[in-house]
Amino acid sequence: MTTTTPRMLLVLIAVATMAHSNNTADAQPAINTGSLLREMYDMQRLTELPSPAYKTVQYSSYDRRSSVPNGPGWFANADGFGGEPIPGFLSVVSEPNEQGIGEYLICDVQTPGVIVRTWTAAMGGTLKVTLDGNETPLYEGPTADFLFSPYHALANAHSQDESLAAPGTFQQHEASYCPIPFAEGCRITWTGKLREVHFYQIQIREYEPDADVQTFQLSDLTTYADDLETAQRILNAPGAEYAYADDQPIHSMAVNINGHEKIDVLNLDGPGAIERLTLKVSAANVEHALRQVVLEIYFDGYPWPQVEAPVGDFFGAAPGINPLDSMPFTVEPDGTMTCRYVMPFASSVRVALSNHGDQPVTVTGSVAPMSYEWTDRSLHFRARWRVDHDVVGWSQAPQDLPFLLANGAGRYVGTSSMLLNPTNITTPWGSWWGEGDEKIFVDDDRVPSTFGTGSEDYYNYAWSVPEIFTFAYCGQPRNDGPGNRGFVTNNRWHIIDDLPFASRIAFYMELFPHSRVPGMSYARIGYHYARPGCYDDHVIITDEDVRILERPENWQPAASYILQDATIYSVEDLLSITPAMRIIRDHFWAGGQVLAWQPPRVGDSLHIRITVPEDGKYQLYLGCGLTPGAGRITFAMDENPINIEGHGEQVDLYVPYRTLERQFATPVMNLTAGEHGLTVTFAGAPDSVSTPMICLDYLACKKR
Repeated sequence: MTTTTPRMLLVLIAVATMAHSNNTADAQPAINTGSLLREMYDMQRLTELPSPAYKTVQYSSYDRRSSVPNGPGWFANADGFGGEPIPGFLSVVSEPNEQGIGEYLICDVQTPGVIVRTWTAAMGGTLKVTLDGNETPLYEGPTADFLFSPYHALANAHSQDESLAAPGTFQQHEASYCPIPFAEGCRITWTGKLREVHFYQIQIREYEPDADVQTFQLSDLTTYADDLETAQRILNAPGAEYAYADDQPIHSMAVNINGHEKIDVLNLDGPGAIERLTLKVSAANVEHALRQVVLEIYFDGYPWPQVEAPVGDFFGAAPGINPLDSMPFTVEPDGTMTCRYVMPFASSVRVALSNHGDQPVTVTGSVAPMSYEWTDRSLHFRARWRVDHDVVGWSQAPQDLPFLLANGAGRYVGTSSMLLNPTNITTPWGSWWGEGDEKIFVDDDRVPSTFGTGSEDYYNYAWSVPEIFTFAYCGQPRNDGPGNRGFVTNNRWHIIDDLPFASRIAFYMELFPHSRVPGMSYARIGYHYARPGCYDDHVIITDEDVRILERPENWQPAASYILQDATIYSVEDLLSITPAMRIIRDHFWAGGQVLAWQPPRVGDSLHIRITVPEDGKYQLYLGCGLTPGAGRITFAMDENPINIEGHGEQVDLYVPYRTLERQFATPVMNLTAGEHGLTVTFAGAPDSVSTPMICLDYLACKKR
């Protein structure tokens, strides 16, 4: 992955650690499966330089033509679809046979280490994982099984109890965090067909040579069953299950902040640390306030804050209130936001709130300090927000956006992206903003030691899906839609897979949409810890940076991609308005308005009339709102019930907390020339919904 050897890089990290510690020669406890499982929820671990030192390297199927930064091929995108000009592996072990099956080297690590993360979007063939040069591989079997959930695959392969794999906690969307340590080395090969899809990412900690690492054994799943259970319980519900020290009095706050006013809300002397920070913002327009009130945290008398970010963005769920529960952050439905990144200081900490907007706001919350001994290995927490407005995203002109460029020693621990994507394409394919790869240079990398295969792959999902999800280490708490249109937020937290750096880190992610999109806004934060003296390229936030973002007025769905050559209508133009219907005006919806239907009872229907010009096969696409006040609907075409692709007989439009828009497709239908009727019938709503409302936005008719 790099032009220098892992051993050379580990020496650099070890030297940086030794420069900050008089105790590096002290014996370190052995690293084993149990200790690594405990690291998965140990937030305080991140506050010091690692000892023993390690570098986190990602082995992936990235396009090997991307070999010279900013040179030809730097934005090449053949990274696992099949038929790449250069195989996306370290080397070819065996050339393809007559059936096209060859063997390829993914990695050959020759130091102590740990597999900390695996990911795939799709990959057939056979994966072979060998630890410490053993003749018998740890695993040899279906590739996707191991990459999706290594513990699960190992348990299956050896007829162990599958419950030990803890699906849904260690496996988070398309990624899995199942630490597998090895004492001497790890060799992974893949046997399969290059012409078929083969996306992969495998992240490995590579330790300094004398690190005491105990190799994973299948019996670890039993030996460390208590640690597995504890990790599973905490990762499943961090906000409820995380255990705080709570060894210091909590400091409460309640402040009113006028427009363009800044107020200090906390001053503490050290040494110590902030273990928990909780804030809640109230204002006439809370969404605006969450972007325009900026959190500033100054450690140890620094003139500029090490933490500077809009309050909502800092907690990883902006814009607005979008509930999530992750290892470092929890956002409650009522807007209460909690941070669990531990923030040490040697002598002092000052927390301030700066209102860059015009409206007055009220902020309540608390800070829970903890005892902390500051040493020459301790790190300051840093989270510095940046934004680019009015960006033109285009697949023909991709660009690297900087997330963090820092010089010094520390650890990279998290990322969030907050976008306004004003595309008018209504499907994930076409509206997708994140074809671009992450490129992370650490220390003396000449090419990135973490080189990704797509933005959604970095954020642990795949295929540009717009679904809302939140896990301990990743999430998509907002994606307005339809497709990936509107405001979109992704996050990923590097807790077990942090990236230590000894002298520098440069984190870029490509902006690479499917189609040309002017007027994009792309905000982001690179969360990290660093030794005092670390310097970066941060520019202090201005009023212009946190200006109010608006969706384009009266946008119209584009007849392109899946809707190529379709005829597109506003639903309200295709039916007779009744007293149970009204028009809601908002730029969220196509044409700036949506039909809101409030059916009085289950079984009530509305009838949409469409005319097709000639006999043929047709498919209909309906843009619908998903809201906390919605319910279930069914469909019939010319009084014949029809299923909806991916949903069956009923479509459930109810979602808590958010307003989304999604596009639903009918089957391909044979229609004769003339008028036809699409009947939408109300099929019920949750008990919590007293007055159901169904939002129907646009209808597209496409001839097949």
